[in-house]
Amino acid sequence: MTKIKITLGVTLVAGLVALGIGQSKLQNSAVEAAANDVMAPHFQVDPFWPKPLPNHWVQGRTIGVDVDDRDHIFVVHRDQESMFSLRTEIGLYAGVSECCTPAPPILEFDLEGNLVNAWGGPKEGAPYVWPSSNHGIEVAPNGDVWIGGNGGGDSHVLVFTGNGDYIRTIGVPGNDRDSNSTTHFSQVAEIAMDVDAGEAYIADGYRNRRVAVVDMATGAFKRYWGAYGNRPDDDADVTYTPGEPGPSQFRGPVHCAEPSNDGLVYVCDRGADRIQVFRPDGTFVREVIISPATLSQGSTWDIAFSPDDEQEFIYLADGQNFKIYIIDRESMEVLYTFGDGGRQPGLFYAPHSIATDSEGNIYTTETYEGKRVQKFLYQGMRPVTVRDRAPTWPASEL
Repeated sequence: MTKIKITLGVTLVAGLVALGIGQSKLQNSAVEAAANDVMAPHFQVDPFWPKPLPNHWVQGRTIGVDVDDRDHIFVVHRDQESMFSLRTEIGLYAGVSECCTPAPPILEFDLEGNLVNAWGGPKEGAPYVWPSSNHGIEVAPNGDVWIGGNGGGDSHVLVFTGNGDYIRTIGVPGNDRDSNSTTHFSQVAEIAMDVDAGEAYIADGYRNRRVAVVDMATGAFKRYWGAYGNRPDDDADVTYTPGEPGPSQFRGPVHCAEPSNDGLVYVCDRGADRIQVFRPDGTFVREVIISPATLSQGSTWDIAFSPDDEQEFIYLADGQNFKIYIIDRESMEVLYTFGDGGRQPGLFYAPHSIATDSEGNIYTTETYEGKRVQKFLYQGMRPVTVRDRAPTWPASEL
């Protein structure tokens, strides 16, 4: 994640898409790709992962995913009644039919897709305030699970053991926007960790316009910054117009803040179609714009790194354009994308979060009516033959 540059290829492809030019115009031939020696990791969807949930459980909007040191996959979804069609989707819960009922909000799977644990949610008399809208999950090296929330009054982060035992609350629930507060957040999107430094990075978030850093061991507040390293300003104009310079503040939501192995922090400013890169002290390094013609909810939803020590590649989830980008981390060049809109395996409805395991496999979650987690099996390094929306099914099945 060094030497980042804005590539003309990304801008060109986005412009072509905006003009309605077909997918075939955006794809390079195999001969051209081989001649250019473009090699990148490739993936194939696993249509049988995960295995069916027990107890007539169903997932709601599946909003976060992380992988722990055992390669267990942790998912958080929204299990509130309002997330479902009451009389049909959760008829068992409503008492009108045999199926189904919302699964607990925290689901833990093994590599084979077996559900090994499920817990979480509000409890009467509990010493914590469960988020009104679950959002984001991070598993620490010691197994602790950190979660945020982006609903009304969600101005805090919760920490539990891997089995769901409460540890602490970071921040004070029930507060409104204040991007310069050192006591609370405002609708946290995600959490990520710099283990060597013992710090957790908070993408803060949906109401606030900043990255905040806290101590992993105690939750003590340490520092924060806004776009370009500026002091956050909640009253600033954050209008985004494709082709013009982006706003001097995060437009938001500030949807990810991911520290890399080599001392950089990659921040998703989703509504401005950009990834900004910083040093851990908040010093701005560079930015890259991804699919700059994207409006509405923006293109930069979440990133994960390839699991090699150099973290050579970034995988970017784009929930507005329904695809995943494979990006060279050094140049920040988009090598190719995979996925398209749809409900079959390998397609997406609003891919929201992304994570990788130690074997190089990718996991994605889908929000809104997507309501699922998918696994994409690492197929090794291969020539890039399709630049945009490459298929993830075996060629023999297409």
